[in-house]
Amino acid sequence: MKKLGILTLTLLLLASIFVSGCASDDLTELNIGYQPSTHQIAYMTAAEKGWWQEDLEPYGITKINEHPFPTGAPEMQAMMAGDIDVAYVGAAPVITALSQGLDAKIVEPVQINGSSLVLRPEYEYKSPEDLKGLKIATYPPGTIQDTLLKNWLTENGLDVETENTTETDVTILGMTPGDAVTAISAKRVDAVFLPHPSPTVVEREGNGRTIVQSGEMEANHACCVLVVSGELIREHPDIVEQIVRTHIKATEYNQANIDEAAQIYSNKTTEELETVRTSIEEWDGEWITDPALIESSAVNYSNTQYKLGIIPKSLTQEEIFDTSFYEKAISEEQTQE
Repeated sequence: MKKLGILTLTLLLLASIFVSGCASDDLTELNIGYQPSTHQIAYMTAAEKGWWQEDLEPYGITKINEHPFPTGAPEMQAMMAGDIDVAYVGAAPVITALSQGLDAKIVEPVQINGSSLVLRPEYEYKSPEDLKGLKIATYPPGTIQDTLLKNWLTENGLDVETENTTETDVTILGMTPGDAVTAISAKRVDAVFLPHPSPTVVEREGNGRTIVQSGEMEANHACCVLVVSGELIREHPDIVEQIVRTHIKATEYNQANIDEAAQIYSNKTTEELETVRTSIEEWDGEWITDPALIESSAVNYSNTQYKLGIIPKSLTQEEIFDTSFYEKAISEEQTQE
């Protein structure tokens, strides 16, 4: 009886270990968030080519759930709620969310620069001083565009006010890109500061002209990034590494096939192909994959957001990034060569 009891207990323990082990690896779906801008065509190309599904299937992923968002703030809210595992999103809203307790890290850059300040054609512009008394629509507080614009205006001696306070020099209105494009066409705002292709849309409709590129506000600034949840990083590092490899593959493909990248974006969003092509030709953006190119810029965003009162304290590079997956992916690529 004693021997039987020990045997039974041993079998139960082994069964328990087996079941718990299987449960920890039982990940079959990934939820990926993104925004419909030319900044994030890497996500769209990988989806169009079937690379997300194909590359992640060996790791047990059988379904990719796609979640589009208009701007970064609601996307990060969804990530904080556990609704998405991976996000293509601006670096600034990631920093805001991290300061609020988001368990995640930036694992890859997506692109730099790529937004434009577009002014209605009836206004003269020679310097930022000419923007006094105007209303500018941009993305909501805490986003890349909001952070860059407010910092740039402040550095040029202009007092920045929002829609909820008394206007002084410049009034900043937070909007989705669609609402901002509509607002400038209806002359409810005097200018917009938006990521591409929205500036090109405004220009082609005759409702404004680009006066400042975002790279002129801050040279080679970080913009969109690839963010992965802390849970996925800790429990499924092999999947995270493959996500990084697929992102790199899609980015390099777009760099070598710009016309096809424009077509993929047009197909995905129904934006006119010629508008997309013009946008990519005119923007000052660049699709990239090396985190070293944006690390200091992202830390600067953190410092700026702290200075603007958006976050309670600045974050360090280590609190924002985990570049180990990129380093491993690049190391393996070089070994194979």
